[in-house]
Amino acid sequence: MNSRAATTRSPEPVIIVFARAPVPGRVKTRLAAAIGDAAAARLAAQMIERAVATALAAGTGPVELHCSPDTRHRLFRRLAARHGLRLRAQRGADIGVRMHHALSVALRRAPAAILIGSDCPALRASDLRRAARLLRAGAEAVLAPAEDGGYPLIGLNRCSPKLFAGIEWGGAGVIEATRVQLRELGWSWHELRELWDVDRPEDHARLRRSRLLGRR
Repeated sequence: MNSRAATTRSPEPVIIVFARAPVPGRVKTRLAAAIGDAAAARLAAQMIERAVATALAAGTGPVELHCSPDTRHRLFRRLAARHGLRLRAQRGADIGVRMHHALSVALRRAPAAILIGSDCPALRASDLRRAARLLRAGAEAVLAPAEDGGYPLIGLNRCSPKLFAGIEWGGAGVIEATRVQLRELGWSWHELRELWDVDRPEDHARLRRSRLLGRR
């Protein structure tokens, strides 16, 4: 399915930031076992703010914040008011369905779309700019592999539900399964540098050493 039909189109890629409301006990549950629910929620909020700042700093196109379970959390409202972001609710039963929906809708109004998560403070604005350049140059997909086997960034200039089907989300084989789907679709793709997410206590320790979020 090629999602290029549009009524009002942006000439630049849409940057989509996926985020879960930072509610204690509902985010970063593996990390919360070590640092507590409240601290885990505060960290999640800080990482959402960093992801939005990175997307804006890239300067590659309009930025949208796609929220789960809805757009009502005060952090989402504050970021939208501060930066003029469009808020959208994520839709779908699992992360694959939600990503497909967000990207396919974005591609109706832009030539390309880049989706990032909020769990990867190591992602830089330069990574987003490189993804945008690769998509403009003709790549049908761009991925940033993660050390844990997932990916914190996917960029597309076309979309298919097959790309997100049959994948065990949260497992160590996500990016390899995605490569298999890309081969079966016959799409060209490029991969960016390998990154790391913050999900486990050891990731939190690494984040503190990196000072990507400052002295926290």
